[in-house]
Amino acid sequence: MKKRNKIKNAIIACLLLFVVSSYAQQNKWTLEACVKYAIENNISVKLAQNTILTNEQDIKSSKGQFLPSFGAGLSQSMSLGQSEIYPGQFVDRTFHSTSVGFSLSQTVFNGFRNTYLYQQSKLTTETSNLELNRIKDDISLNVANAYLNVLFNKENLETAKAQFAFTKKQLSQIQELVDAGVQPKANIYDAEATLSRDEQQVTLAENSVNLALLNLSQLLQVPFEGFTVEEVEIDSPSEALLYSSVKPVLNYAMENRNEIKVAEKNIENAELGTKIAKSGYLPSLTFGYGFNSGANFSNLITNNSFFQQINDNKGHSLNLNLSIPIFSRFQNKTSVAKAEIQEQNSLLNLQQEKLNLESNIQSAFTDAQAAFKAYQAAKKSVTSQELAFNNSKERFDIGAMTAFDLEQARVQLINAQASLINAKYDFVFKTKVLDFYMGKSLAN
Repeated sequence: MKKRNKIKNAIIACLLLFVVSSYAQQNKWTLEACVKYAIENNISVKLAQNTILTNEQDIKSSKGQFLPSFGAGLSQSMSLGQSEIYPGQFVDRTFHSTSVGFSLSQTVFNGFRNTYLYQQSKLTTETSNLELNRIKDDISLNVANAYLNVLFNKENLETAKAQFAFTKKQLSQIQELVDAGVQPKANIYDAEATLSRDEQQVTLAENSVNLALLNLSQLLQVPFEGFTVEEVEIDSPSEALLYSSVKPVLNYAMENRNEIKVAEKNIENAELGTKIAKSGYLPSLTFGYGFNSGANFSNLITNNSFFQQINDNKGHSLNLNLSIPIFSRFQNKTSVAKAEIQEQNSLLNLQQEKLNLESNIQSAFTDAQAAFKAYQAAKKSVTSQELAFNNSKERFDIGAMTAFDLEQARVQLINAQASLINAKYDFVFKTKVLDFYMGKSLAN
């Protein structure tokens, strides 16, 4: 029995270990997973999707305007009281009255207003879909930027840890040199102070990583506790990531960017709005049909049966109504004028969107060029500072350089390494922005 319980406990422990391991793996987010989750769960995306659902209902409603309206009615009344059947002679009288009927109305022509409203509802839905895609694009870019910021801070942390480990090793070497009488004891105090500063830098770098992870988790709207991202090695970027010319990016963006398509759809929408306003000048024609019947009962008169009376009293009505607008107190005129102004505004908005897009792409292209030059300069600086620091360390080891001068050389190397990391991630993100305008996936 004890052996069986041990086996059972071992199985449970293995299952728990598997669950914990799976949960840990699930919590290690890749860039692709971050982008996908953000798009699926972002509140702005859900609001935009609900707007599309509303637009689809508007399409159904505008379709319904082409169909006839149909209504039915039923009424029942009863009156009680005395009724004079002969002069001076009254009797108690109970009178029941029932009427039934239905009516049908169909718009034959209303200046094509229903047609334009239907086209406008479909166009609005198309615009909302484009707007949803634009929101998704912006979210993807923001998530990619936040993800790269986490990787940037993680690399800074690794550099800070490496510097701390080096300083710790350097302190041990100085201690040996002091013990051997080669260097003064004051060098130990300087090395200890440097070690404390490096330890502080590690703490600051760890805090920066946590803040970057917090920012990304808040962007994804997921709990921060246990949140981490997959380690991705960002290789040294090359000039191949650059675009040789801004024209292909501009041409592609002008034809494919969602904000341009939205502005173009708004022009079409405004043109339909003008047509709808002008339809108020045209006559409208409606057709109607009605059926009615009724039955009456009284305690003083013997009537036919209910259904016999309904059959005997049935009647039909047909009507054709033509409405011609002559003077609408300037309502039609002002509606058309306002619609035409809106049409002009939509044309101006398209021009503005194109100018904004061109400006953003030109800036992104220039920034990418400058970022690559800064990255190349930072690489050369690190190489030079490494040579200078190694030379300074050799001179320090033989007593030809003070600890202060060695520390200055080390600080310059640290600054150069930090600048290189910053320049590398800045260049990678700037090229990602250009890829974004070229319609490429940011999750790769």
